[in-house]
Amino acid sequence: MRPSKQPSLPQILQYLTPLLICFSVSPLSSLCQDSSSEGTMLRGDRAEISVTMRDSSGEPISAPASVKLYHDGILLDQKAASRGRAFFVPRTLGNFAVIIEATGYKAGQKDLSLNVAVKTEVDVYLESSSNDNTGPPGKPLLAPKAREAFDKGLQAINANKLDEAEKYVGQAMKLAPGHPDVLFLQGVLYLNRRNWPQAQTVLEKATQMDPANPRAFAALGMALSNQRKYEESIPPLEKSIQLDAGAWETQWTLAKAYYYHEQYGEALKASQQALADSKGQAPQIDLLVAQSLTALGRYEDSAKTLRAFLKDHSDRPEAATARRWLDGLVKDGKIRQN
Repeated sequence: MRPSKQPSLPQILQYLTPLLICFSVSPLSSLCQDSSSEGTMLRGDRAEISVTMRDSSGEPISAPASVKLYHDGILLDQKAASRGRAFFVPRTLGNFAVIIEATGYKAGQKDLSLNVAVKTEVDVYLESSSNDNTGPPGKPLLAPKAREAFDKGLQAINANKLDEAEKYVGQAMKLAPGHPDVLFLQGVLYLNRRNWPQAQTVLEKATQMDPANPRAFAALGMALSNQRKYEESIPPLEKSIQLDAGAWETQWTLAKAYYYHEQYGEALKASQQALADSKGQAPQIDLLVAQSLTALGRYEDSAKTLRAFLKDHSDRPEAATARRWLDGLVKDGKIRQN
């Protein structure tokens, strides 16, 4: 027996909405005392970004804080805050993200887009935390233009309009080439194009940059499995399930990888779990359950599974395969003919 058709990509494309953080952005006023007195004077091709960290009451915080400036998802500069403030003079314009980690506060983040070299003040309001939140921050949020291109690309992929999707993914890559969500979307586009090696390369980068995204690991596992790199596909698929245990499509893909890697016990367990979690959405998983049972020498259990599938789903295209496998068990003398 050979495993049935590889599952498609439903739900892998669902996007996790980032945590929303209160903030405000306004031009730097002439009242600013901690920077120079140039107001909004142009600085050639360079801008100045003044960051102020505030608590819920609006007062600047005095706690130790690290402020990181990202440009298109790539870390550009990092500074320690002084009296709740930090200043950056980037050498380029474009899309930026400011990420703040302050002792006693939850991490804060603010996106901004600078198209003109002026001074800009960014106020980031931080929520207090009972625990020290000094771990690594979350991934930068996408700037508005990159987010728009990302959303349109995602919609086009879901509608199977791959040429249109490629245009928008290309735009998102230009605006935020190092952002893990954009890399993930590009990887999914490659998967739909059946370009497995390119998908693998991009998705490996996405999972390295965002090790908490179960869908990126699932997509990477699929890219590897489709290249018959079954042993290599198992770790990212297992990682995806560890992060999101309810993803039955990933369980199904993992079960196939186990089967091809001759880990039949694991294949049986994973396929049974995928079948249960799918709640009737993919009854064809029963065929993989039967395959695993046959590989384990449990021929009667395999035949029972195949007969139940034929009884309940005789109108499905997989029914012909189930009948052929059942006849094969009889012909090979593994079971008695009923």
